[in-house]
Amino acid sequence: MFTHLSLRFRIFLFFCFLAVAGAGLAAAAMVFGWSRAESDVSAAPFLTAFVFFVFLNTGLVVAIWLLFDEHVAKPIKKLSAGLRLQAHSGGEATVSPDTARYLGDLGPAATALTQTMSASVLDRAAQVAQETQRLRVESERLTALLTEIPIATILLNPAHEIVLYDGQAANVLSQIAPPRLKAPLTDYFDIKALAAALDQLSETRTEVPFKLYDNTRRVEFDARLKALGGGGHMVLMDVEAGQNDKIKPRPLVFDFALINAAEAKDIATSPIRNLCYVPFDTETTGLSVEHDAIVQLGAVRVLNGRIVDGEVLNAYVNPGRPIPPSSTRIHNVTDADVADAPDIGEVGRRFHHFARDAVLVAHNAPFDIGLLRASEKQMGVEWTHPVLDTVLLSAVVFGVSEQHSLDALCDRLSINIPPDQRHTALGDARATAEVLVKLLPLLEAKGHRTLGQLIQKTRKHGRLLRDLNG
Repeated sequence: MFTHLSLRFRIFLFFCFLAVAGAGLAAAAMVFGWSRAESDVSAAPFLTAFVFFVFLNTGLVVAIWLLFDEHVAKPIKKLSAGLRLQAHSGGEATVSPDTARYLGDLGPAATALTQTMSASVLDRAAQVAQETQRLRVESERLTALLTEIPIATILLNPAHEIVLYDGQAANVLSQIAPPRLKAPLTDYFDIKALAAALDQLSETRTEVPFKLYDNTRRVEFDARLKALGGGGHMVLMDVEAGQNDKIKPRPLVFDFALINAAEAKDIATSPIRNLCYVPFDTETTGLSVEHDAIVQLGAVRVLNGRIVDGEVLNAYVNPGRPIPPSSTRIHNVTDADVADAPDIGEVGRRFHHFARDAVLVAHNAPFDIGLLRASEKQMGVEWTHPVLDTVLLSAVVFGVSEQHSLDALCDRLSINIPPDQRHTALGDARATAEVLVKLLPLLEAKGHRTLGQLIQKTRKHGRLLRDLNG
């Protein structure tokens, strides 16, 4: 019946029961003694003794509970969190000897297990690193070759969602909106031309030339649609030589796990590992949602439990006012940096497209989300996305009593933030994304497997931060 309660709370209830049971037994003893006394004996001395006993007994139980909580319950909770971290995110499961001195052999046994697991993990990591390096070299070679070919390539799954795009395609897509995996192609291009080309495909005609237009039908591309096995398609667009010269080398962006289009589900019942997340951060003129403005916005995308390399939004924002020197000392954004930058309306619209159909993630989210929602009219969009806060996720995994700052989380999860990236919008967004990626398996291990379950659990820590999910 009490299995859903935390260990520390169950121990607290146990000591409460001891205190109440002791008082009950004392009351029964006093009543029995008084009933056996002479009939004219007053009950007052017995009542006084009972009150005195209850006071002392309760104080003793509370003192023992505090000692037990500090030296047994808390270390067990830290040790279990560390072991879960080791098992699911590769962290270190260590408890200091002073902290674990009342746990008997449990602390040394856990440390020995961790060291054995770490040695095995290091051996496997060395092998994986060697293979990863080989694949990276091959990927870079393929990227260099594709960059030289003046054809933009986009691979689509059967639901016409983007599974892969190369550097040329990224250049084409970015002229319309920020490129992103799993986005329907119709988020960028006119559906009529694409539908007409799809209708022309057949068993004997597996490739169709057609004109592809952006959603405003102001830009035209010469393209070919090619049918692939399994119901997928490839879109090939000719890129002008002059346009191709401007393309900066960038990696192929792909996730072949998307090749089999999943049936659309209610986001609340979707597994948290399968969702798309957009961790983001803002730098501002100050700390007031009502009176301050965004000067820099950074965001990355997390898809299928990994950060998508190449999908980044990093933009200065002109706040329409001077940036206070006290704020510049923190984030190093100056008035000169934002002088020619677009306003929050333009940057916000691009970010809204970048985060379409995603869960927004931030550290201390009420501030950042509040700034976005305060500028909805200027952007012409509504910020109705589900929101997760890494402060609350940390509280769910590690408990409320732990430190939940971004620096503390990165240290606990073995995440390195380069000093020059800290307190920059993109640097903090990247750190938040890495924290999220390491927290997801820990949350699943604790039984929080869907977004709905996770949001419900974070609401129990509402005293830490305001809930943003309606």
